[in-house]
Amino acid sequence: MNFPRTALSAALMLATPTVFAQEPATTAASGTSVASTPAASTPAASTPAASTISPGTSHTLDRVEVSGIRDRLQLDAPAPTASRLGLSARETPATVQTLTQEDLQFKGLRTARETFADIPGAIAGNVPGNPAVVMMRGFSGNAVSILQDGVRVSTSTVVQRDTNTWHFDRIEVIKGPASVLHGEGALAGAINKVTRKPALDGTYVDALLSGGSFNTSTIAFGANVQMNEQLAVRMDVSQLQSDSLYDVDNNHTRARGLTGSVLFKPTERLSILVAVDHYADRYDSTYQGVPLVQASVAKDPSGILQSANGLVIDKALRHRNYNPDGAYSNAEETTLRSRLDGALGGGWTWNADLTAYTANRAFVLSDTQTFVAPTASFPGGSFNRTLQRFYHDHQFWNARTAIANDTTLAGLRNRFTVGVEYNHTDFSSLRQSAPSSAVAAVDPWHPVVGSFPTGSSVYTAGNLNYDSVLQTRSVFAEDGLKLAPEWLLVAGLRYDDIDLSRTVTNYNASTDPAQVGAVQSARPQYHPLSWRLGSTYDLSRTLTLYAQATSAAVPVSSMLLQSIANTSFKLTQGRSAEAGFKATALDHRLSLTGAVFYIRQTNILTRDPADASLTVQGGRQSSRGLELNAVAVLTPALSLGAGLGYVDAKYDKLIEAGGAVRTGHRPINTPTSTANAFASYAVPGTPLTLSGFVHYAAGFYTDTANSIHVDGHTTLDASMAWKTSRDTTLTLRGRNLTNAFYGEYSGYPTTNVYLGAPRSVEVSWLARF
Repeated sequence: MNFPRTALSAALMLATPTVFAQEPATTAASGTSVASTPAASTPAASTPAASTISPGTSHTLDRVEVSGIRDRLQLDAPAPTASRLGLSARETPATVQTLTQEDLQFKGLRTARETFADIPGAIAGNVPGNPAVVMMRGFSGNAVSILQDGVRVSTSTVVQRDTNTWHFDRIEVIKGPASVLHGEGALAGAINKVTRKPALDGTYVDALLSGGSFNTSTIAFGANVQMNEQLAVRMDVSQLQSDSLYDVDNNHTRARGLTGSVLFKPTERLSILVAVDHYADRYDSTYQGVPLVQASVAKDPSGILQSANGLVIDKALRHRNYNPDGAYSNAEETTLRSRLDGALGGGWTWNADLTAYTANRAFVLSDTQTFVAPTASFPGGSFNRTLQRFYHDHQFWNARTAIANDTTLAGLRNRFTVGVEYNHTDFSSLRQSAPSSAVAAVDPWHPVVGSFPTGSSVYTAGNLNYDSVLQTRSVFAEDGLKLAPEWLLVAGLRYDDIDLSRTVTNYNASTDPAQVGAVQSARPQYHPLSWRLGSTYDLSRTLTLYAQATSAAVPVSSMLLQSIANTSFKLTQGRSAEAGFKATALDHRLSLTGAVFYIRQTNILTRDPADASLTVQGGRQSSRGLELNAVAVLTPALSLGAGLGYVDAKYDKLIEAGGAVRTGHRPINTPTSTANAFASYAVPGTPLTLSGFVHYAAGFYTDTANSIHVDGHTTLDASMAWKTSRDTTLTLRGRNLTNAFYGEYSGYPTTNVYLGAPRSVEVSWLARF
């Protein structure tokens, strides 16, 4: 019996049991089987018993509704980001979390940053040079890998953008080291953005229209067209635009996407997917956060920040933007990919992925805005500004193939996969910077921002071109052995052969004209070996315990942008141990997961204790903590959910310039605890669903000296969703309803803090035709 797809309405999915509706249909009685459901969740039978239908005749069935509770933590769903063995989230000895497209719509998560910040134990910020940067389990930047449909293009600090989420079927998250699956990096985890793809389940159109505060609007459409039983096509287009998602002056924002794919399944044993994705974004006068000022001159000083040098956040500067006119950040990226999946018989399967990617990015902005004490020209103080123009020309391609088998060894079920991967990157980046003397200082409260210089003569602080060719050859293997019906042992191994050719050309004539065009080059090679060993044990059908030990390898800085000096350093090493549980209860109406973890990174850069002018390896950073997640469908109308993360992160050994000892200090942008919760109630007898969302993050430091502290914050969102028809939902949403004034993330320099968006409202219309 084929059930048509239900509406893309997360309010209904979360607040009520999942309902599959069968419209009146004609079926032959002879040889037809009807799916059975538990009697407790099936309405009174309204169809004749099969025995009353004469063979060879047809009968029109009445409408049948089949209800069932969906496991919101998806413990029994496949977790491909966390394993290539086809393991479910419950079988995987790691913390695995998934945000589906329904979840994104239900929670109102419009962008990558909003989505990443909703991951328990994580926070995210929109640093202009690294939009949607993530801190997870005490580590951030290039220690968190961002994947596109399972492929890591490069370090997240290079490729990640604050993408519109309409194009993603789901966001998959694996916590803890994942180098054994996805190569260097991934010390704190990996986030996989999985694009919507065609389905052989009919023809339909999805649509989303929304509008709200700060002139923010979204228009998005998608169509799935089933051509026949073997062929389907999907295409999605979207545009999000806003005067500013942060309600900041001169910060017009737009993000566009166009994705399309074709699925061909000529037989049950072969599947072919071909897809193309194109994304473009632009942020005018990128928001650098609010610069701190001396308390003595602040007009409306806030108490949310404490500093050792008397600097404060002035609430009077809440909406100010100090970028010169003409500053911007943008990116255009296109990905072409194909995937083949084949069943070879005898439990053997084979797959192959081919990905080609190209991107152009620009970062033209005032990257540093520093407070200067009052002078005769500026009696209230001023901001000195520096300028930068960074450009990326990025090409990448990746080929990966693997063979897998699900078989029996000595009476025990064994699943294994082995594969190879090769990728090639050509990357060029012109990086120009100008001193504060190149642009006029501005009055903090009455800024005349001026225009961004278009000539090249002002870029005397730095004018370098980085050319990189990176080749990586990898071999990987995983195995999952069922030692007993309830006991699974999982192991993985990956070897990477990394060959980097780096050339840096100096175009800066101000230092030494004879050195203009001088070239430095290096060709480092790295050979990391990453591993994982873990186990899951089912104490019962609903409770699983797990533990694992893993490793990771991470460069000392972004591999494509590290200085020639840094190419001489080895990869840092990461080790982690984790243990936890995954459980369901109350007939799968309650899902629970919990984990404790420890991560240590060694060989980070520090200063030589005997000579602080020398940079050496030998520093250490670690984190330990716990995470809990729970979702409960208490009644057909009421759903609750909550997530909690706690992390104790510190530098175990770190000396900085001048011999400053940071040992024992907490890393920047690392709150000790984060939490989120939701409650959703479908008002009986009406098409109305009421939902509330709470987010909390403890305070964080903006500097390794731990001298500037930003207080924690709590925000409250709420929505009212009115189901105008079975496949259409109208939602009124409010964000930050208490209008909390809070710091979201710190930027560059450490005296800039990104402020969270003030209270806003939005109306959206979501439909499927």
